[in-house]
Amino acid sequence: MTEGTFDLLPLLEYIDPSMLSYQEWVNVGMALKHEGYTAADWDHWSQADKRYKKFECFTKWETFNGNGLGTVTGATITQMAKDNGWVSEYKSNNEDSHELSWDDTIDRDYRIVDKNWIESKEIQEPKNWQPVQDLIRYLETLFDSTDLVGYVTSTYPIETDDGTIYKPTQGNYDRTAGELIQALQKNGNDIGAVFGDYKEEAGAWIRFNPLDGKGVKNDNVTDFRYALIESDSMDLGKQYALFKELELPIATLTHSGKKSLHAIVKVDARDYQEYRKRVDYIYQICKKNGLDIDTQNRNPSRLSRMPGVTRNGHKQFLIDTEIGKANYEEWYQWIEDLNDDLPDPETLADEWDNLPELAPELIKGVLRQGHKMLIAGPSKAGKSFALIELSIAIAEGTDWLGWQCEQGKVLYVNLELDRPSALHRFKDVYEAMGLQPSNVANIDIWNLRGKTVPMDKLAPKLIRRSLKKNYQAVIIDPIYKVLTGDENSADQMAHFTNQFDKVATELGSSVIYCHHHSKGSQGGKKSMDRASGSGVFARDPDALIDLVELELTEELVKARSEKAAAKIYQKALQEKALGYYQQEVTLDDLESRYQMQQHFDKAIPDILIKQPYLEAIKKAQHKVEVATAWRVEGTLREFAKFAPRNMWFSYPKHELDNVGVLADIQLEETGPTWKKNINKAEKSKKRTSEEKQEKLFNAIQVLDDGLEPVSIDDVVEYFSTEEKPVSEKTVRRWIKNSGQYEVEKGKILPKK
Repeated sequence: MTEGTFDLLPLLEYIDPSMLSYQEWVNVGMALKHEGYTAADWDHWSQADKRYKKFECFTKWETFNGNGLGTVTGATITQMAKDNGWVSEYKSNNEDSHELSWDDTIDRDYRIVDKNWIESKEIQEPKNWQPVQDLIRYLETLFDSTDLVGYVTSTYPIETDDGTIYKPTQGNYDRTAGELIQALQKNGNDIGAVFGDYKEEAGAWIRFNPLDGKGVKNDNVTDFRYALIESDSMDLGKQYALFKELELPIATLTHSGKKSLHAIVKVDARDYQEYRKRVDYIYQICKKNGLDIDTQNRNPSRLSRMPGVTRNGHKQFLIDTEIGKANYEEWYQWIEDLNDDLPDPETLADEWDNLPELAPELIKGVLRQGHKMLIAGPSKAGKSFALIELSIAIAEGTDWLGWQCEQGKVLYVNLELDRPSALHRFKDVYEAMGLQPSNVANIDIWNLRGKTVPMDKLAPKLIRRSLKKNYQAVIIDPIYKVLTGDENSADQMAHFTNQFDKVATELGSSVIYCHHHSKGSQGGKKSMDRASGSGVFARDPDALIDLVELELTEELVKARSEKAAAKIYQKALQEKALGYYQQEVTLDDLESRYQMQQHFDKAIPDILIKQPYLEAIKKAQHKVEVATAWRVEGTLREFAKFAPRNMWFSYPKHELDNVGVLADIQLEETGPTWKKNINKAEKSKKRTSEEKQEKLFNAIQVLDDGLEPVSIDDVVEYFSTEEKPVSEKTVRRWIKNSGQYEVEKGKILPKK
């Protein structure tokens, strides 16, 4: 175990090795090795099982190299411990909350009942027992008349320390349910005459799924209708009560004649794969609700106790049939509905005089803590720089684009830049903003370039690392790196953005992210219609900040350039010729670059003194020439709409236009209807081509893990769905038309 990681060994105290199947025991060993523990740790824990063999753990340990080891982690041990009563010391007071494990997804607890509060339900042993009728009713409930039924009445003895036990043989499987029922009806109360005499010490068994008449293995099962649920470690009355409370779709419930009940539960699977999934789900629900079931009964060909016979003087009798929900689908939906994580409706009158406090404003007048914000804009808007500026503003408690920010801690999730570039960029922006890094410790950076996973996988990992950090904001940049599916699909994008809700809810922090504009002119659109893809992007967040570029005229750029030069001339005169400046320079002169240059040359003739100022003018003018202008608009859910504000972006920071020179610039409009229809077909074709190129670019960015080039097959799989597969030929055409990429040996590479 590495220093500082979560210690799994105390959790092993909650897991009894004697109660585990062989595979579950092996899984514990694999998980321990995966998490850095030793074979001795596994061996010491295993000694509590009477099946323990000396040196077996150490021999088996050496085989755990690769074969599935990566898929069995500490989460396996954590879940086993939880199922047996372990509760994290960090567990919230909220009974429904839980600590996330290594690879947990944010999920429901599926807890319906508390076994500690369940009262035992009395099981009435039949007084006028009719064994044959019990067995006929059992057969009629589970089988069609033409189904071949497997059953066992013959046994073989095994000597153990506790005495002789009798094990079932393979038994018979050559008669149909109809034949067996007819024979039972003809032979009165003599079950042995039909099924064969059984040993009274052992009882008899029956298989609950129909067979093909060729054997009794899983491959011989012809219809995957039922599964066996059995517990031999709980009070019988509590077992019965839990079966009832869980509304399991039980076809038959049989008393085993000893210490367990055998519930034959409806599964109705189409094939073995679906059977396994459904049975695992049933077992999961049972275990989470305190029903200590025998996990070795999963097989569809498993034997169950046959009703109508006796075992050591105790009846194996049919308690009831058709208990709980009518079928698996109805039961499954009932379970899911009970665990939908939705709050119950509340009456407004109950809260009218005691309304809850609103969340504090993280960005004054724009965003509350715990809410979501999207920044949308085209590629040249400097969205990443804006997010870094916001991180710094929150960390230092200063303003961002003119909005005051509440001071707090920030997690900046960097998905795009390599670690050195990200760290340098933060320092560059700090210096450009003219701020001292007094509270730089408030910023955490999670560098994930080359290690990104889809957002639904990233969210639980992010939450686990952040639970104790008390972040006021989590900033994710950029989201295309964690985006999966078609961004134009409302359904797929709703699933994607729901991950931000989970992060915000679990951490109580704001989630802030950015997204790009769609192609084409944005001036004639509303701010919430500019983001690319489904409208879910714009309608999901609580605040949308949208950036649209303003078209600068040559006259405006020239005027700003001359004004910047005039200011530096003014500074030079104030620093090197203050007397001259005070006597000779008028207020009108300050507005003229030409006049200020004349004063500069006259008052400071020495070229060596002038040189630093001339260099500063070149830099200032270059900065003006490369600067872009932007209009900030927005759509807010919690606050009144703000008036558009204008700003400049000059690497590496944005700054508001406090002078107002940008206020009169109009956004590019889409034009009147008659004009828009001219060459509509040609524009539509061009737009479609651009959209395809953009989708291809985004797909390659998402799939690129930073380790090796993206393959053609990866892109085909990314775009294909069951309903609408995409061919390799189509993807190759997209790549060729993009002009940016080429294919070499099945790999997509930048065009040379």
